[in-house]
Amino acid sequence: MNSTTTYNSTAMNSTTDSLQDTLALVGRMLLAYFFVPSGIGKLMHFAGTVDYIAKSGVPLPEVCAAIAVAVELGFALLLLFGWQTRWVALGMAIFVLVITPIFHHYWSVPEAQIAAQKMNFSKNLAILGGLLAFAAFGAGRFSIDGRRRD
Repeated sequence: MNSTTTYNSTAMNSTTDSLQDTLALVGRMLLAYFFVPSGIGKLMHFAGTVDYIAKSGVPLPEVCAAIAVAVELGFALLLLFGWQTRWVALGMAIFVLVITPIFHHYWSVPEAQIAAQKMNFSKNLAILGGLLAFAAFGAGRFSIDGRRRD
């Protein structure tokens, strides 16, 4: 292999890495964009959140509401900035996996609600996929985790 080939290979890897890091950042931003406003809403209307959770038949609704705020606001901000990304994404994935069949049980709602609940169920599965990808591959260089490796 000559020096030109080595240089081109290195330049291509650098470009690919930069693109991957940029896409990871955008992916983290989009996931945070989904979770953070929801977490703020739950925090600002905590009593309503507790009431909604209680009406869904979930035990310990206050505790569950606090967990929802912590995940949707706290964990999502950690994901956005890329701190402990693999663990944060895994925690968020577990949260989404648990809440999805509880709050989007399209198989047992009135017929008028089936389509909307099925769409939200499917959306949550897609979000779960994104979170699992971050759990597997990390945040990329444009993150707190990435800065600590450099």
